[in-house]
Amino acid sequence: MVEPLIRVENFTAAYDGHVIIDDISFDVNPGEIFVILGGSGCGKSTLLKHMIGLYPPAKGRIFIEGRDLATAGGEERLAILKRIGVMYQMGALFGSMTLLDNVRLPLEEYTNLPDDAMDAIARMKLQLVALKGFESHMPSEISGGMKKRAAIARAMALDPRILFLDEPSAGLDPITSAELDQLIRKLAGSLGITFVVVTHELPSIYAIADRVIMLDKRVKKIVAMGKPAELRDTSTNPWVKQFFNRQAESA
Repeated sequence: MVEPLIRVENFTAAYDGHVIIDDISFDVNPGEIFVILGGSGCGKSTLLKHMIGLYPPAKGRIFIEGRDLATAGGEERLAILKRIGVMYQMGALFGSMTLLDNVRLPLEEYTNLPDDAMDAIARMKLQLVALKGFESHMPSEISGGMKKRAAIARAMALDPRILFLDEPSAGLDPITSAELDQLIRKLAGSLGITFVVVTHELPSIYAIADRVIMLDKRVKKIVAMGKPAELRDTSTNPWVKQFFNRQAESA
């Protein structure tokens, strides 16, 4: 039996005493593209922020490769963080730096490599996301889709085992979004990276997801888990059916 890469156990998220997500559990397996979905305000991004260690759980535990990031300190925490990469919703590139320098940042922070080696790695990562030749461009000089790809390149700088993507298709036109979906599947297949993706974009969900969980803000829990097409066709939960079939909620 394959051990999960990520294990979420009895997790609760709360801000100022207000519960956002209440007592959920799930695993993410090595090599899969795992999608967290649901309507606005259901806690998708909140869950991701806890999974990457930005906030500690109100209750429960989150394990990354068997280690609890919330309780890890010092060198152990640093070792866990080196194993994950994050692409934030709008890319979060530094506007005053070239794409090459943006991708170099994690290498400068976490390694002692010489400059030429860091440059070579950053160029290779940009090539992996089809941005060869754009190394000297500033973020303001490229399109929204290219910014997302550059952000993925930066997230891959330290060769992480897991990539977390927060709303990668947000703000993109359908063609650019489809191209980004293809890139995610290519990277997962060729590099064996495990992806955890937060999105509510149905075309992307069908295109990339091996498995999904759906959060519902009304009950603050997981209301569906499985393959998206199977949930669309077989779920008996009315809200799950509405979501996957793009149906308006009855008045």
